[in-house]
Order: sequence, then structure tokens, then C-alpha cells
Amino acid sequence: MTKIFAHRGLHLVEPENTIASFLEAKAVGADGVELDVRRTRDGALVVHHDAEIKGSGLICDLDCRDLPRSVPTLSDAMIALDGLVVNVEIKNSPEEADFDGSGALASRVVSELRDAKYLDSVIISSFDLDTCAVVRSLEPDLAVGWLLDRKLPTMPLLIEAARQRFSAVHPHFRHVTPEFMAAARELGLAVNTWTVNSPEDLTKMLNLEVDAIISDDPELALRLRSECSLA
Repeated sequence: MTKIFAHRGLHLVEPENTIASFLEAKAVGADGVELDVRRTRDGALVVHHDAEIKGSGLICDLDCRDLPRSVPTLSDAMIALDGLVVNVEIKNSPEEADFDGSGALASRVVSELRDAKYLDSVIISSFDLDTCAVVRSLEPDLAVGWLLDRKLPTMPLLIEAARQRFSAVHPHFRHVTPEFMAAARELGLAVNTWTVNSPEDLTKMLNLEVDAIISDDPELALRLRSECSLA
């Protein structure tokens, strides 16, 4: 059955990437939550989408104690999401000020999740291929999903993902076709697609039997999944 993940929590109700949004996603029955992780100047892993917090500055230039109280640590987010699958997206773009090309950020994420015994309940994803490769090298059995750039042709990326021994690919839903699904299945890759919101697109992804849908409206996705299963 296709899993339904709340994109940055249930942010239609509460601010995105906050404990409140995660608890709301849990309350409506989402199978999982997608969240974004960055690192502060003093090495803390915190949950926030953008590299910069408006009014505060770049996260990489701030200590954890200097962040707004609404920005949770990864540890606190994982505690709140106990019992759900958590898609931890490592934000690590060469175009941003906090880019880490050394692999240290990926290693820190894996280490913290390992120490807290969360490896069995997470999927690690990133748009950065090298970041995904570092995670795979550190934990060969950990679920790793490569986020695919929507501007690039997807079939060569599928082949690279299989070569890297990733568990999954995370394509934009507009790239997910019957042909794409067949190729992914042949290569042994799960398909977790983002960010699917309209009834038409959600139904299409459900009919294609993707492994997971990441949605801003998980309640709608859950309802449609239920209807599809009864049809």
C-alpha cells in the first residue's frame, strides 16, 4: 500500500517543520513525515527548510541557543514522531552558504540517528548525490532515497541510483509515468514522489502504486487512498 507522508508536517494547520505540525500529521493518521535538516554553527542538527531564518540570519552562523524556539532539533522532532516513518532530508546544496562537501554533515546525521536507535524508522534523502553516497557508505542497510532534480531527464538518474545501491528515488510527480515505474521496479528501486496535492495527481500516483506520496495535504491523500482501496 502506498504510504502517505506529510510534507514538512501538517503545515496547512501549523507552521511547517515545527513540533506542532508533526503532531498534527500524526493525529490525522499520516504514515510518515518529511522534514528538513541543517546544522548550526555549534554542530546541532535542527529542522528548517531554508538556509536562513528571517530576522535571525544563516543557520550555519548561529548557535542552537540563538534560534527561534519554533525551530526544533532533529532529536526533538524524532521524539515527537515516534511510531511514524521519518523522511529526513539533508539540505546540502552547493548553491547555499552552508554547503558541506566533506561528508561531515551526512556523517553527523547518521551518527545521531544511530545513537538514538532510529535507523529502522527513517529514510535519508538529499538532492546532493555525494551526500546520499556518504550515507550509504556509512550504513549499507539504511534506507536512502535520492531526490531527483525535476529539470533533468530521469531515466539516467534511475540507473545511477541503482549503481549507487540506493534504496529509492524521490522524483517530482510529473516525472512518474508507467514507464518510469517499470524501470524503477526492474532496478529494484522504491519510488517516493513529491509534492502531490491535487485530487487528480494524488489519484494518478495511487493508481501507479508508488511506494510513498509526499503531500502538503495528507488528509486528502489518506481519504483518496481509502477510496481507491475500496474501489
